[in-house]
Amino acid sequence: MTLSSGAAVRRDVPVPSEPHETIWASDAIADMLRAMDIPFVLLNPGASFRGLHDSIVNHLGNEKPQMMVVLHEEHAVAIAHGYAKVTGKPLISILHSNVGLMHGSMAIFDAWVDRVPVIVLGATGPVDAAQRRPWIDWIHTAQDQAALVRHFIKWDCQPASVPAAQEALLRALQIATTAPQGPVYVCFDAALQESKLAQRPALPDPARYLAPPAARPSDEVLRQAAALLGAARRPVILMGRVSRSEAGWAERIRLAEKLNAEVLTDLRIGAAFPTDHPLHAAPAGAFLTPNAQAVLREADVVLSLDWLDLSGTLKQAWGDRTVGSKVIQVSVDHYSHNGWSMDHQGLPPVDLFLLCEPEPAVTLLNQHIKPRTTPAPARRALPAAAPVQIVPGASGASTLTVTTLAASLKWAVGDQKVCLMRLPLSWSGEMWDFKHPLDFLGYDGGGGIGSGPGMAIGSALALRGTDRLPVAVIGDGDYMMGVNALWTAANARIPMLVVVCNNRSFFNDEVHQERVARQRRRPIENRWIGQRISEPAPDLAMLARGQGLTGIGPVEDAAELQRVLIEALAAVKNGATVVVDVVVQTGYSAAMTAGLTRSSD
Repeated sequence: MTLSSGAAVRRDVPVPSEPHETIWASDAIADMLRAMDIPFVLLNPGASFRGLHDSIVNHLGNEKPQMMVVLHEEHAVAIAHGYAKVTGKPLISILHSNVGLMHGSMAIFDAWVDRVPVIVLGATGPVDAAQRRPWIDWIHTAQDQAALVRHFIKWDCQPASVPAAQEALLRALQIATTAPQGPVYVCFDAALQESKLAQRPALPDPARYLAPPAARPSDEVLRQAAALLGAARRPVILMGRVSRSEAGWAERIRLAEKLNAEVLTDLRIGAAFPTDHPLHAAPAGAFLTPNAQAVLREADVVLSLDWLDLSGTLKQAWGDRTVGSKVIQVSVDHYSHNGWSMDHQGLPPVDLFLLCEPEPAVTLLNQHIKPRTTPAPARRALPAAAPVQIVPGASGASTLTVTTLAASLKWAVGDQKVCLMRLPLSWSGEMWDFKHPLDFLGYDGGGGIGSGPGMAIGSALALRGTDRLPVAVIGDGDYMMGVNALWTAANARIPMLVVVCNNRSFFNDEVHQERVARQRRRPIENRWIGQRISEPAPDLAMLARGQGLTGIGPVEDAAELQRVLIEALAAVKNGATVVVDVVVQTGYSAAMTAGLTRSSD
């Protein structure tokens, strides 16, 4: 069912400008953005790009691209990040000078680690000191502004002319969308934006500056990989960072079925394989369950399709022992690795390396591999539910657990198509099956608390007008840090449901503090101190209503939760943006708790 009003994003319509012969440099830059087919720009207003701001409004009429206002620069990047997770295409975030770039830097890091294309535009200056206003232009000018983020972007530029600015934008789009994808940064001199041009510059054709098509591995390497997999006694496929393509999804199923290979997936990244398929060997999570560890140890050949943290995952299964499986790695991720960020994780042992993205590799392997007659391993039993870990002295002793919340949401959804745009750390894989690449979009990449609301808005923006209900389940800490992003959803009229999984604690760190207390033989009962979000407990629903959304809660009863979710989903289908505050008990799966507290001792 298509969302009512879902295809329409509210737009501020400017008074038409009178025709004029004067040509401004920022008009030419804005023309380039339109030619690049960028639908939206996200921004918090700033004087450093006032020239470009005027051009988008009065030269382009605030459409193609349309301006969307955010209340914090971090949300501008997070919304673009969420949009790209659905579409694979970048939006533009505009950040004001050095201060806006510093605000937005956490979200840029998230996009970098998540390998998602975002084009960040900035501004500085005037670079010419003689043109600066006293005080404010000086503190908002940097000698090398991109140095603030250069360690976690793919490329940056500060063009000094309109032709150079046009080229920089085309190159930014090309580099951002070339695998491994990621954020890029282009900084415009304020004086350049506000300069007059003698004539309108020629506009390059963006179609001639696109990213290259996906590379393919050599025939020899493909034959070797096909031979290893075809002869394997017990192959395992690690389905990692892949696209939202339905065709790619079908090819991965075909490959697994040809090989009778067990499959593992990861909750930190988007849906990559149907989790209700008989070959899906264990519930997904941020860390391997004991079952998944056993699956990996028993494999004689492991095919990694750009798996997130291959080295760490193998270590979870094999410990300090030598990995006994033959490992085939399919990835181009090492092109983004640098000496500053450790997001590349450990260096995995690899016996055969296919230097390409997963999609072409899977398609070509399907052409080379013959169906295996070896029966698939028996499906393994699910692990027992995680024990509940109550916060001492918790206010409002809710009977609800995250498992209850998930079951209630699934019941309320019924047979409607849903996109789970975000899930909290307390979620575990057996709570919900993914049957389509848009069923789940994954986490934020960099672990930046506060990204959830903004990224959910971007994903819901991309899903507008589709047959999928956009739903985000996020933690209360994530919600509180990013809550004012939701004003943009209300302002632009982007329908979605946000369910706040509210345990009134930064529970992730409670687990860590318990671990330290146990190591030091100190009272674990004190783990909650310095972690609680209570006394007073914030009114999360009121925070939503105060920004023009529908806010419901706190909900602490299972029967009430089912009723509320039915009403909330109906409102979303009618075009509303709804937040439901659900108070839950604390608790993680055993695998998550073990992974968070793992140490060298």
